[in-house]
Order: sequence, then C-alpha cells, then structure tokens
Amino acid sequence: MSDRNESNEKEQKMTWKQNLVLYLHDLVIYVSVILLVFLLLFRIIVVTGDSMYSTLWDGDYLLLMSNLLCPNPEVGDIVVVSKQSYDNGSPIVKRVIATEGQIVDIDFQNGIVYVDGLPIQEDYVNTPTNMQEGMSFPLIVEEDCYFVMGDNRNNSRDSRSPDIGQIDRREILGKAIFLMIPGTDGGLRTRDFGRIGAIG
Repeated sequence: MSDRNESNEKEQKMTWKQNLVLYLHDLVIYVSVILLVFLLLFRIIVVTGDSMYSTLWDGDYLLLMSNLLCPNPEVGDIVVVSKQSYDNGSPIVKRVIATEGQIVDIDFQNGIVYVDGLPIQEDYVNTPTNMQEGMSFPLIVEEDCYFVMGDNRNNSRDSRSPDIGQIDRREILGKAIFLMIPGTDGGLRTRDFGRIGAIG
C-alpha cells in the first residue's frame, strides 16, 4: 500500500515541464507513424490540365493509394503515371483501358475503342476517341504493361502517343481513390464541393 502511495506522490510531483515533454514525445511518435503510413501507402497529387475532364478537373486534389496496396490496377481504374520519356517524368493522371495480353483497337472515324474485339462501354468519356496520336492499331498490350487514356479523349496525350505509349507497371505511382479538394478547372468553374468523394 505504501509503495502505491509513493508512486502516486511521484506522479503528482512531476512538473508541468516534464508533463509537456512527455506529451510532445508522444505527439512526435504519433505524427511520425502517420507520416510513415502516408509516405509508404498513400500520396496526395494535384491534377494538372484537363485531359481527364469531366471526371477530374484541373486543380483537383486526389488521394492516391500506392503500389504497395494496389500492385495490379484493373481496367477502369484511374492511375497516376510517371513516364521519364514524357515531360521529364511529371505525374500524369489517366484511366486504364487494357492490361497485359489484351488487344486494343480504335475506330477513329466513329470514335469507338475496342478491347479484345469488343467495343467498351465508356460512360465516363467527355468526347469520342477521334484523335490519332501516332501509334498503330490494333496493338497487343505487352507483359507487365497497361494501355491508358484520358477521359477527355480529344484533348489528352496518352498511350495513343509514341511519347507515352504503353505504361510499364513500375511507372505507375498508384491508384486514385478519393477526390479530397475540388479544383476550379483553371479558374473556369466554381469550386464544387459536391464532387468530393470516391473516384470511379
């Protein structure tokens, strides 16, 4: 009983400076853990340009799930890519259209994209796919690669261009999962907070 009383007396005798040091110590640990989780598992990225309009606007802040959590993006996923051969590796945001082994063909006249011989349903596109960028079709997506395009098809540099081409798995920074802060599309639109939420 006396030992417990002595312990309580010691705790009560701690100065406010000692308490402050303990709190700061705990705070540093918590912040370090949160930063480590974000650095390894998540990133925040800002959309630049309107190649993904109207799904994403210029200036949108996106939460990105890293490759550690999402090593194999699927068709329809929005991914952020860093390609050294294009714009010195600056991150670009595109949508996965096809994965390794799939055959991509595009009817530019009618603006239709085919994967494995079937037209794909693309409710998310802003315009039909009429713009050619230099790649020859049909093409087979290579091993460990992805074919990506922007939703604003006639204003997007993507896998249709030899500058970008097919995206190696290692060039994908992660999958966009959440719109955190809506942009203004370069000041052309009012910030629409109703757009905040999961990205599909």
